[in-house]
Amino acid sequence: MMRLLMQFSACFALGLAVAFMVLLGLMFCGQFDLIKGLQLTGQPLAQLSLMLLPEVFWASLTGFAGAAQNAEVQSFLSLCAALGQVGLLLAIGFFRLWYAQ
Repeated sequence: MMRLLMQFSACFALGLAVAFMVLLGLMFCGQFDLIKGLQLTGQPLAQLSLMLLPEVFWASLTGFAGAAQNAEVQSFLSLCAALGQVGLLLAIGFFRLWYAQ
């Protein structure tokens, strides 16, 4: 079980690295509409985490009060959630490619 977890964690780390490189490539090529679309896919998860986690958590994480209502925090969190989702999808593919029997 531990070996399986380590293998999937390695695949997830590789998936996140690839997702980040794709984001950098999109930024370099000026494809900001695609980045905005990617960000929109992470918005539901970001809004859910902003609602469920307490305000004290967001205040201690960002350093100012009212962070959950801040547009910049919401935007950054939705981009991080979108990158995590892309990384997870890539990790599933890598895991199936290399370790599934």
